[in-house]
Amino acid sequence: MKLSTRIRTARMRARMSQGELAELLGVSRSAVGNWESAKGRVSPSSERLSELALATGVSYEWLATGRGTPLAPIDGIPAADAEFVDDPIERRLLQAFRACSDTFKHAILVVVEAQSPPRNRRSAD
Repeated sequence: MKLSTRIRTARMRARMSQGELAELLGVSRSAVGNWESAKGRVSPSSERLSELALATGVSYEWLATGRGTPLAPIDGIPAADAEFVDDPIERRLLQAFRACSDTFKHAILVVVEAQSPPRNRRSAD
């Protein structure tokens, strides 16, 4: 399977449009379209492939090389701490949040917790 096909497959498995993936990665929709083009003349950098793998929930090795399974590894996450995100919006929010700096994460947390009902609020860490 060509890289362009793996990128399209990863995006479709994540139930994202080209525009949604582009926005999440901070690139143009046409960039995603070029990566998915059957002609395969334009390929994302290895750093961008890593971001793409995280955004779509596939393994970097599979996306970059076609080897292994498309399923993202979950090694190192204790089962008790694992979270299953079924809502596509929540998944996108979580993926974007994980890509932010610690300072920005804290600022986002303060804003979101201020909007939540009192029973869901936690003390600052």
